[in-house]
Parts: sequence; structure tokens; C-alpha cells
Amino acid sequence: MDPGGGAARPGRFFGVYLLYCLNPRHRGRVYVGFTVNPARREQQHNAGRKKGGAWRTSGRGPWEMVLIVHGFPSAVAALRFEWAWQHPQASRRLAHVGPRLRREAAFTFHLRVLAHMLRVPPWARLPLTLRWLRTDFRQDLCLPPPPHVPLAFGPPPPRAPARRRGAVPLANVECESEPEHNAAEALCTVCAGALQDEEGPLCCPHPGCLLRAHVICLAEEFLQEEPGQLLPLEGQCPGCKNSLLWGDLVWLSQRGTEEEEKDLELEEEHWTDMLET
Repeated sequence: MDPGGGAARPGRFFGVYLLYCLNPRHRGRVYVGFTVNPARREQQHNAGRKKGGAWRTSGRGPWEMVLIVHGFPSAVAALRFEWAWQHPQASRRLAHVGPRLRREAAFTFHLRVLAHMLRVPPWARLPLTLRWLRTDFRQDLCLPPPPHVPLAFGPPPPRAPARRRGAVPLANVECESEPEHNAAEALCTVCAGALQDEEGPLCCPHPGCLLRAHVICLAEEFLQEEPGQLLPLEGQCPGCKNSLLWGDLVWLSQRGTEEEEKDLELEEEHWTDMLET
């Protein structure tokens, strides 16, 4: 567990959250949404539709963001998780989850759906963190999360998810330069092919390790230990032999100010589409 909030990681944040309505007239209502900035998103929901909040929450506040799942390797992955959590009966991956019971509270039902989501592919193989933002709302899930999905408490570090169990600190990590090759001639550690066409080669975050690899090459290397899987969960670095989480490697390869601005734009476009439908 990560009771203290974990070590900060500068970079991209993709989260899917659960809102709870504190208004006595609507108390007990919940809302599932996607965000790249939890604090800002909660403010928008409570400010109303004209300030960026969703129409389903506008005028019904105050709302409290009580739970967030983060650590998704991309916005697309988070948005797919959001949709399935909102529409469990329409998701083929959640066909085994029973509908909401007659006397089951919406909050309890959403936690039941979440418990199953964390146990089925592809989400069961993502390096996610389950974070309670309001500990007084905490409930044990009907199914425990996978061992690699830690439980955390309190707000996430600004613009950064908590460091997961077994992961190395990633703050200020950059790909080590290869002394014998310039950027245009860099080679993949796995296949020895050129990397100049790779937009974001995967790099090992351990100090001194010179691993630089094509995404496909390293994925195939990791999947040798997990036959039959399509997406790696973790693997051994071919360079330094340390254990690496696949989600951390993908996150590192995509880090950058320009990408973060695109994430913010994507969130705004997402909510604009929601308001117009």
C-alpha cells in the first residue's frame, strides 16, 4: 500500500474517477469521468456546466471526488476504462457482472463493477493504482485487486501518479546516451536495428543502463515469459536485468510538455463532446 501518497513522478496523468453527490436532495448519486487533472476537474463539476462541468452533475452539487484509478499508459486506455465503467452491461468484457440489484446503492454497485474490471483483461495487465481521495468513503472491494495494483490514499502528486510497488523512482529519468552512436545512429538493444524512425524508444530508468529499444522488440522480449498474452505486464531489462513495469516504460517514452498540452486539449474535447450529446 501507499498511505503516504507515493513518490512524485513528473509527467502525464490519466485517471478515471468516481464522484459522489453530497447534496441532500441528490445524495448518493455517482458519476464516472476521465481527467488529466483531478483537482481542476472536481472544481469544474462543482462550478456547473458553463464552467466545463458535465450536464449530469451541473446544478446538483456539491460533488466530491472520492476515488480515482490512475496509471493508464495513454488517454485512450483511460477513456476505454471510463466507458466500460459507465456501461458495464454493454461491455463484452463485463458480461459476467450482474446488473445493479434492487436495493443496491449506486456507489456500492460501481465499486462492484470496478472490482471485476481490475480482474479482467486488458485492465488486469495495466500498472494501475487504486487511490481513495476520501478515506471515509473507503470500502473493501468484493474482489481484491491484482497484486501489482496498489492501494493508495490522499490526493495524487500534482500532474503525477504515485510510484507503484516494485517500480524504480522515475523522477528526472532520461534515456542514457550511447557513447558510440549519435542520436541518428542509435541502435535497438534487442534487435540491433536503427532507432531513428522510432518516435519514443523505450529506455530503462535504472541509472547507468543503456537500454534503448523498439516498442515491438521489447514487448516480444517480455512476452517470452508470458506466452499467450498480447500486452506485457512486466519483464527483465535485457541490459541491467532489473525488473521493469511495462506501463512505466511506455509512460517514460511519451513524457514531454507538448504531449501534456495535448492531454489537456483531449480532456476538454472529451467533455465538449459529452455536453453536446
